[in-house]
Amino acid sequence: MSFAQRFAELDHWLHHHQSLWRPKPFTQLTLAWEADWPELASWLRRRTLAEAETAHHQPQLLAAPAPFAQLAAESQHFSQLPRWQTDSAEQFPEPLYRHIPGRKWQQITAFAGVSIARLEQPATHWVDWCAGKGHLGRLLAWQGGQPLTCLEHNPALNLSGAALSDALAIDARHLTADVLAQSNALHLNSRDSLVALHACGQLHISLLQHAVTSGCLQLALSPCCYNRIDSEHYQPLSEAGHKATLQLRKDDLALPLQETVTAGRRERERRDRSMAWRLGFDLWQREARGVNEYLPTPSKPLGGTAQGFTEFCRSLAAHHQLQLIDPASWSQLEGRSWQRLAQVRNLELLRGLFRLPLEIWLLLDRALYLQEAGYQVQLGEFCATSLTPRNLLLLAEK
Repeated sequence: MSFAQRFAELDHWLHHHQSLWRPKPFTQLTLAWEADWPELASWLRRRTLAEAETAHHQPQLLAAPAPFAQLAAESQHFSQLPRWQTDSAEQFPEPLYRHIPGRKWQQITAFAGVSIARLEQPATHWVDWCAGKGHLGRLLAWQGGQPLTCLEHNPALNLSGAALSDALAIDARHLTADVLAQSNALHLNSRDSLVALHACGQLHISLLQHAVTSGCLQLALSPCCYNRIDSEHYQPLSEAGHKATLQLRKDDLALPLQETVTAGRRERERRDRSMAWRLGFDLWQREARGVNEYLPTPSKPLGGTAQGFTEFCRSLAAHHQLQLIDPASWSQLEGRSWQRLAQVRNLELLRGLFRLPLEIWLLLDRALYLQEAGYQVQLGEFCATSLTPRNLLLLAEK
């Protein structure tokens, strides 16, 4: 199936089921689809927080009432991508991985290994986009002997990266540059191979546009944070995207980012406590105000959870300049907040079925944009999701 055919089918499916994945259980006490599927809603609401956590990474395997199984099968159909994972036993000199956490270094080596293996034409000049210290570009340049240019807006990171490149005698330029600026086209030409590992929304959109404008030879891109864009509505890149039925808001683009695999136990506990207490405040403010609406709250309120549940809620009330009557029992409200979190997490499992299909829709829009510009394009997984949920790789070359 061509990218265009796949995009059209996926566009229809996501649009048809948008009432299931657009509403957020965190901000709505009840969801419209619950009236259509009461057995599924009741079943999910009865489950525990631990059960939700267990099913989070693979909601497709959950034995839930209809229509969950059918939607799960359709989700798996639309989520199929080739797996390009490579196992490298190569030994690398220490400056290549100096100061890089082990998981991040594994992502870098997997990205580099797959990119070199899958791109047909040999690179002549690597450009590391949003380079940081240039770890990815430096590995590619060290392996192939090509010159390297790193574009990074932070001068301190450029200085550190240049020192590492010098230690390996790599022909590298570390340039302080705002990759969103149009002037970056001056750094690019038709001999360049652009790479970016986990470049956020507008940053990787800029990469794609600059690559097409400059006619760059190749690019290898793993996007991240699709919702970090300049507008409140997603602006498709491809002609097919402009004709799509699905219209996305900035808020919708956060759905693919909701899978997490790297958090440790303490970090998960802090996250859960913060979320539960924010939900507790939400219950309190709705009941005290007599207004059934969600009030946006900072994810990390001033003082955090160290201040205790009562003061946590009061700090959020102060944030909204609200004078609220205390609940009958703060401890009872805190208990309800954890019950609410369990319900939210389990209801989110239905949205989880659309997490990867929506990300693939976004990547297909990018792939079609590159095809329209004359590139041969590949889309697949460069590593396992256990290493990073942002494991999708877009490869393109003239």
